[in-house]
Amino acid sequence: MTAMKKGAFLLPVACAVAIGVAGPFMGNYASDFIVKVMILSIFALSLELLVGMTGLVSLGHAAFYGIGAYVTVLASGNEGGNFALLLPAAMGAAGLYALFVGALSLRTRGVYFIMVTLAFAQMAFFVFHDTKVGGGSDGIYMYVRPAIGALDMENRTVLFYVVLGSLVFTYALLALIRRSRFGAALAGIRVNEQRMRAAGFAVYGYKLAAFVLAGALAGLAGFLLASRDGVVNPELMAWHNSGEVLLMVILGGLGHLRGAVIGAVAFTLLKEIFSTHAVMGPLADHWQLTLGLTIIVFVALLPKGLIGLVQRLSPKGAA
Repeated sequence: MTAMKKGAFLLPVACAVAIGVAGPFMGNYASDFIVKVMILSIFALSLELLVGMTGLVSLGHAAFYGIGAYVTVLASGNEGGNFALLLPAAMGAAGLYALFVGALSLRTRGVYFIMVTLAFAQMAFFVFHDTKVGGGSDGIYMYVRPAIGALDMENRTVLFYVVLGSLVFTYALLALIRRSRFGAALAGIRVNEQRMRAAGFAVYGYKLAAFVLAGALAGLAGFLLASRDGVVNPELMAWHNSGEVLLMVILGGLGHLRGAVIGAVAFTLLKEIFSTHAVMGPLADHWQLTLGLTIIVFVALLPKGLIGLVQRLSPKGAA
């Protein structure tokens, strides 16, 4: 294993171990913030599978995120639900909708694919916003969080480590996919779809499989979000959430798993700083403006994303 590959393997492991060790010593604010970042990192990684690994730019990814969250709350009922049943139900429902959306949208390309995925996401948004299924615009509450034995999501420590374990699982799964034949086929489709089709690859099947898996992983993030907040509303599926997670992936650096996580951390941290009056003063009321300008500067100066800056500052990059 080369030094670069060792670094790519050891750095995520070291970060996960450090977060796991520091978990019990964090205050409530820091713990909640880290959990929020980890959930968004899973969401960003699920989109990285589409955008960075397969070359499919989707503007409707928030639909799968929201469906995972809604199914978690609806299936819990008033008595609460079994963790072992709710998690696969949330991921399965999101994956099933992704199968439906992907089967139709993948027959289009380019900007048409982007618009079709956005249209399907808006359809899901209005189903929950305009009907009583999901409580309308007010959303619905979860009265008892998922649990199974000692694994009770009401416990902040348990929630923290379940989210951390889910992030490690998602990252490891996508890292394995990248090194597999399936991942190599996705990379080939991203670079030259026509050549892959001419070589005999079932391009449509590969893209659909990636789309469904990405939807299921977004459903995992939705399950964790619902378990953390105890409430969901249609805004989870709004187009701006799809835009934000796409910004995270681009900000971190397309084509890198670490980039998706770095982008989620950076975007959430910037949003937190710019919306805090103690830091920004009166400008905090206009945090969308300052955040937008900052992202424009980042994208203009770092076309490869923040991961490109990290590589540039490394000894090899400097050489």
